[in-house]
Order: sequence, then structure tokens, then C-alpha cells
Amino acid sequence: MMAKNRRTPPQAIQDVSFKYIGSATQGTAAPMLSQEMIQRLNAYGETQTFDSSLTLFERRSRSGDMFVVIEGRIDLFEDKPGHPVVPLATLTKGQFSGELDLLSGRDGLLSGRTARGSRILRIDAHSLHNLMRSELDIADVIVRAWIERRASLMQRSHGGVIVIGHSHDAETMRMRQFLVRNGYPNKLIEAESNPTAQLLLNGLNLDPSEMPVVFLPDQRVLRNPSNTVLADELGISNVFEAEEIFDVAIVGAGPAGLAAAVYAASEGLTTVVLEGTAPGGQAGTSSRIENYLGFPTGITGQELASRAEIQAQRFGARLEVARNVVGLSSSPKLHRLCLSDGRMVTSRTVVIATGARYRKLLVPGYERYELTNIHYAATPIETTRCIGQDLVVVGGGNSAGQAALHLSKDAGCTHLVVRGMTLEATMSDYLVQRIVCSPKIKLHLHSEIDAILGGDQLHSVQVRDRSSGGRSVFKVANIFVMIGAHPNTSWLKEHLDLDHNGFIETGRAEWKMQSRFATSRPGIFAIGDVRAGSVKRVASAVGEGSVVISDVHHYLEKLRVAGCVSAY
Repeated sequence: MMAKNRRTPPQAIQDVSFKYIGSATQGTAAPMLSQEMIQRLNAYGETQTFDSSLTLFERRSRSGDMFVVIEGRIDLFEDKPGHPVVPLATLTKGQFSGELDLLSGRDGLLSGRTARGSRILRIDAHSLHNLMRSELDIADVIVRAWIERRASLMQRSHGGVIVIGHSHDAETMRMRQFLVRNGYPNKLIEAESNPTAQLLLNGLNLDPSEMPVVFLPDQRVLRNPSNTVLADELGISNVFEAEEIFDVAIVGAGPAGLAAAVYAASEGLTTVVLEGTAPGGQAGTSSRIENYLGFPTGITGQELASRAEIQAQRFGARLEVARNVVGLSSSPKLHRLCLSDGRMVTSRTVVIATGARYRKLLVPGYERYELTNIHYAATPIETTRCIGQDLVVVGGGNSAGQAALHLSKDAGCTHLVVRGMTLEATMSDYLVQRIVCSPKIKLHLHSEIDAILGGDQLHSVQVRDRSSGGRSVFKVANIFVMIGAHPNTSWLKEHLDLDHNGFIETGRAEWKMQSRFATSRPGIFAIGDVRAGSVKRVASAVGEGSVVISDVHHYLEKLRVAGCVSAY
């Protein structure tokens, strides 16, 4: 992939500028702190009076400071060279700055400037962390506001990037999925149908192989950047000191990994989570999870993952995305994880929660339509392409059932192709009953796709009845494949005991650790779908993530007693 930077004249992007938020005067995104709350906050910061207008924080800064307006105001704005400064929102007395970047440690999306004569309480990053642990009622108000603000930025594409590309192109899909799943505001401009996009692309003399392009707020242009380049350029990546040693490094940010992060960080362990793509794992791509405890109306996988990520970060866990772990080395005291960019992360213990990667259909021509017409998730990015069209969902598990029901609401006919003789053996009953009763879902049991037909775009599939051998051709525009996954353990073959399918063997440790999650190497644990014999359910993964931290504590205590670590 190519990622070249180039500046564009300011006037060239005026026609695709973002809309304004407006004044932040009410609602959960801009609550007013009471006078009693502000008095308590005084112990965590320092009040300053500004005789002139001054920029308090800038876009892409990582100061981590929060500002509370005592008197006056703070104007929030997008800092775009060549454009007039127009406030997107104004914070007044009793309101405070920041959004989720203050929790995640990522680059800020907006700049903030105080008005002349304002009195502002400044709370630095360290004090803010202490506040989050001590003043729980205030912390709840702050975090809720930050969540609402990020949601508003996402909805309106403020502070984010403009992507110009072909909506059906695999690279455009990959890029947008990465941005959306990592909560980064973005706006897609269709390259073929938008006149302004055509002018921009002609001015850049783009070769088709360089699409899609990303326009950054500072007017630089990235040409078909990889996820890693995007993460670095947008400040999604975290920065660690080379000598930093964590108590626990968690590899994978699916439900198991995020649960482990929440419990580890909340119990005082220095915690880092390493994720190759985005939080949530396979569960994060689920259109709806309806049998997860505490959510009677269901919850999307993306929303569940986002809540867990925020929860972990609120307790102090640090998250690194777009960096795969590719190597491991260990000593009696420490473990070193090698990232795909060559950096090393050092920790006293490791929890592996890498989950699994999607299985694919063994059908000729499959790769040709992958990520353009063949999908592994039914998130809004994929489903908006299927409105009014016929489609196929392949699989007999809960994920396939949830996807079929979700997609059928707006699709034409939804074909559900299942290799098994019945659904009851592999799918929850509540899903089976809905599918059977749905007039928009056509069920094909004991069947499989044996041909994919099309030119530049997929136009039909051939389904074979495994009992009779008969074949039927259905005109469809998209295929959703949900047939399970292979464990993500290729980087562990030389280091840990794996079973014949590549899952990590646990509970047989010879290093005097009575733990069902202990691997064959001291100080390394495995949880969730990557563990041999685990139950492939979100609730089970979350349970394993919470329980394993007790074993981590026991192991760290043994290190302390042995004199390998002074404190943790």
C-alpha cells in the first residue's frame, strides 16, 4: 500500500468541509457542574486568570489536561490552515473540556481557546487520573459527557478526516471499518459521483492504484494508507517508553482481553492491551447480541466493545491498536513482546486473548470478491450496501442467525445457507424461532455454496443440496460468511504448547501454578476463544478475562516472594 503526503490548497477542500456542532449549552454532552463539585475539583488543579485570549490546547496534542470554566468561556474549533476560526461549540461557567482522547491518551480532535478575562481551573493528567478514582460522582458526569461528545463528533464527522474513494472498493471498505471501529470521525465522499471529489482528484493527478485518499485536517493527503500508517498519522497509536515494564500485557482486545484489562487495571496492575485492528474482536462486528446478561433489548458488538474499552481506560489501562504481536521472548523475570513495527513491550505477565480469524469458503473465485461483496460482519458499513438487494448468509451459529435477522429488515430476500441438517444443534432457540417465522429469510439446510459467479461485481451464487445433489442459482449482490474461525496463534508455535488445531493448551502447567488458564510457559496465560476447550460465547470469554487476573496476582506474588520484583 502507498501512503504519500501532499498538501492541498485550502480552497480545494472548502466544499467538503464539516458541518458545525453549534453551542454546547445543554444535554449530557455539556453538563453544568455544581458549585459544590467545582469546590471539590479545586483540590486537583490550579485556577488561572487569562488577561487575553489564549489557546489552551491544540488538535493533535496529548497534554491530557482538563479545563473547567469558572468564569468566561472556552471556544472549541477545528484548527484547519487557511480557514477562519469558527467555534463549533462554546463551554461556559461550570462546563469542562475534553472527550474520550483524555482517557485513551490519543491525539485530541479539536483545539480550545479561552476568552479574555476568563478564569479557568486546569487539572493535569496525573490529577485527572486521581480524580477518576476518588470523586466517583463527578467522574461519572465527566465520562458520560466525553462519550456523548465523541458520539457527536462521529455523527457529524467533526475533527476527523475525509475519505475519497469508491464505496464498493475493498481498500475503501477496509479503511472505513478501521476508522469506525476505532471511533475516529470520518466522512466518505464517493469518487465517481461527487463533482468536488473529481476536481480534487484531478488536481492531485492520482493513479487509480493510489485510491482511496485521506484528506487530513492539516491539508496533508494520504494515498491508500495502511491501517498502521493511519493509526500513526491520526494519533490513534500510543507511545511507550522503551524501559517501561508493565505488570500485565494483554494480547487481543476482544471480550476476553477487554474484561481482563478492566479487572487488572481496576485492581492496580499496570496494564497494556495490544490489538492488531480494533477493540471488540469478532464479537465487535456482531450486528446484535441479545442473550448477554443485563441487556434485555440487546446490544451491538461495537457498542459493547466501546463501553468495555472506555471502562478499562477509565481505570488506567493503556490500549495500542494497529500493531500485531509477531514475536515473544522470555526470561525467568520478564516477557518481551515484539510488535510488527519492531518495538518491544516488556511485562511481568502475559495474557493471550487473540481469539481467532475468520474461516473462508473453499470456492473458486472467492478471493476476487473478498471485502467487496464477501463480508465477515454485518455492521452498518456493510448493511447499507444491501438495502433492497437479495443476499446470502452462510453459517449455522448465533452470529449467522443474528446477521440474517438484522440484514433481512432492509434486504430483499435473505438466503441462509447451513451445512447441517438442523439449526437447533448449533443456534440458540430464540434465534431459530425468529428465523423460521420470518417471511424474508429463506432457509437452505444441509446445503453449501459451490460456485460464485460474476464479473467485476458478484451477481449470483450456486447452492448445492448435499442430500439430493441438486443445484440452485440465486441472484445476490453480497455474501456474509460466518462459519467459525481459526485460532490466531501462528506466532506462538515455537513458544507454547498448542493442540492439533492450533489452540493453546492450558491447565497443564508444570511450573507449580494451579490455574486452568496457565500455559506451558511460566507467567503466560491464555483466555477466550484462543484457548483449547473454551466455550465460544461472549459471556464465557468475559468470565475468563475477569477470573484470570486472580491467577496473575498469585503469580506476581510468587515473583515478589522470590525477590524477582519489589512491588506491583
